[in-house]
Amino acid sequence: MSMGSDMYRQQILDHYKNPRNFGGLADPTFSHEGYNPSCGDEIEFDVELDDDETIANVSWEGDGCAISQASASLLSQELPGMTLDEVDDLDRDDVLDLLGVDVTPMRIKCAVLAEKVVQDGADIYRGEKELEQTKTEDDD
Repeated sequence: MSMGSDMYRQQILDHYKNPRNFGGLADPTFSHEGYNPSCGDEIEFDVELDDDETIANVSWEGDGCAISQASASLLSQELPGMTLDEVDDLDRDDVLDLLGVDVTPMRIKCAVLAEKVVQDGADIYRGEKELEQTKTEDDD
């Protein structure tokens, strides 16, 4: 194991044990939740938008494995200042880069749950999608 890899593992554990932006927003512009049935991960994001539809504030709540929870925490730090179009452009590589470690194929759904929840929430907000919950099993 390289020293850099160990540093990222420590970062994941830190975000898992001390999640950033954890909790709910009092008056979000939109909220959306999702789950990963294969691992039991659950995440809900609250997003507050500025008048120009730039993300002003984000919070999240959830429960699950270290990868899913660290991914949500890390993503919550990246989202403020992004437009909804920029959120749409996020992909699994962006999330994996945030995590900084190799994720096994079985854990990809854990890693991308937060990204998918926020993207689907934005689509629902814009009236482009109707969906009660995001489910990563649908994203094969």
